[in-house]
Amino acid sequence: MPEKDPRHSLPIRLTMDDNDSPSDVVDALFLARFATGEQPYSHAVSIERVKPGLDLVPSGAAVLRAVRDDDRSATLAEGDGWTLLVSRWSRGADVTVIATSAELAERVVKQVTEDAADEPEPQPDNVTMGFWYVSPRRGPYRTTRQIAAGAWDEVRPNYTAAVADAMDRLMKTTPEDIAGRLLLLHGPPGTGKTSALRTLARSWRDWCQVDCVLDPERLFTDVGYLMDIAIGEEDGTGKGRWRLLLLEDCDELIRGEAKHTAGQALSRLLNLTDGLLGQGRNVLVGVTTNEDLERLHPAVVRPGRCLARIEVGALTRKESLDWLGADFPDAASSVGREGATLAELYALRRGVSPTSVPDPRDGADAGLYL
Repeated sequence: MPEKDPRHSLPIRLTMDDNDSPSDVVDALFLARFATGEQPYSHAVSIERVKPGLDLVPSGAAVLRAVRDDDRSATLAEGDGWTLLVSRWSRGADVTVIATSAELAERVVKQVTEDAADEPEPQPDNVTMGFWYVSPRRGPYRTTRQIAAGAWDEVRPNYTAAVADAMDRLMKTTPEDIAGRLLLLHGPPGTGKTSALRTLARSWRDWCQVDCVLDPERLFTDVGYLMDIAIGEEDGTGKGRWRLLLLEDCDELIRGEAKHTAGQALSRLLNLTDGLLGQGRNVLVGVTTNEDLERLHPAVVRPGRCLARIEVGALTRKESLDWLGADFPDAASSVGREGATLAELYALRRGVSPTSVPDPRDGADAGLYL
């Protein structure tokens, strides 16, 4: 029996009007060959920063369409048995190839993207951090950014004495020192938990890849997403480094009644740290929460599970006055007997009352001290 033409079983009709742009036309032309089955195999790679001067089009390829606008460019090219779509934005690019075979599609992508990624010049006060999220188009996805992070000696005065002492030990941790897989920072908002994690990423950057999960509420309810992150995506160094997954503001997940309210989410978190899911993986999990220690689930804080469990509180009155310095006007009358949080001190320095700390979105530095 003759093989059925895929164009008959999967017909395609494209309708375009005045609202469509040239970029939409390029996308439609590219997808048509895949939809009809003429080139039924696809392979794609995303590059965050492309080296200057590269067009990502193989030598000898025929360029069919090229589009340039303010924030995006697209190039459609073809070769023997394959079609290439390169979508560019800023310094990044999506490279997708459809072809008559899976091997051909993968080979063309490798040809145009190998050694195409450009790394920014490392800055002494910057650290590369990964960010995981579920993209509607790509599914579980990791991107990276250079994040400013102060050295521990510089930011140490931001923490009360007991916290600073505990952080001293944590910042000096090496893979040989790891006994537990869970890092827990808890305490009121505005005390500097996020700032400490950024500095920790800088202190550990020689041996640990740090990734922040932007949608932790989904991570432990979506098994596929959890498995993608547990298996991990290495940072390209090829050193088999440790990974630290950061989950911020996970109050509902790890409070005492979490088993009731979050179902299997808590057990999956614990399984990632020291259960079967975490076996054979050099994975640490860092969690921040505003909950009091007494309200945390006993399974989270049991001995041996936590690499560190640090309550990050406000600075004392004396520490707050020292932080503001002798030249700060009205320091004595601005700080109460209970001291002040780091966010409140930065608000005072900016000339804002601690009782009206600005929304974190109002300033570039506001989100660094939560």
